[in-house]
Amino acid sequence: MYNFRCIDSEKPMMYNGNMSMEGMECPVVYECPIERVCHREIHHHVPHVCPINTRVINHHIYTHTYTPEYTCCEENEKCDVYQGKCDQF
Repeated sequence: MYNFRCIDSEKPMMYNGNMSMEGMECPVVYECPIERVCHREIHHHVPHVCPINTRVINHHIYTHTYTPEYTCCEENEKCDVYQGKCDQF
């Protein structure tokens, strides 16, 4: 423990009007430290990667329609009609 005083004697000394002695310098008085607290905010940018997969599903829908297509055919038949034969006379 330190005891810093300007005057270290038991007998009183003569002071001038402003309570100091001329030509005498006192040792440094160390006070209790004062702590100042400085709060700082440090912002950090933290990039996050969120993978998102897009799946495309193609639905091929076939609609079947039925349209009748009519055809026509024609046949010719030959039919001989004999009224009588010549060799029968």
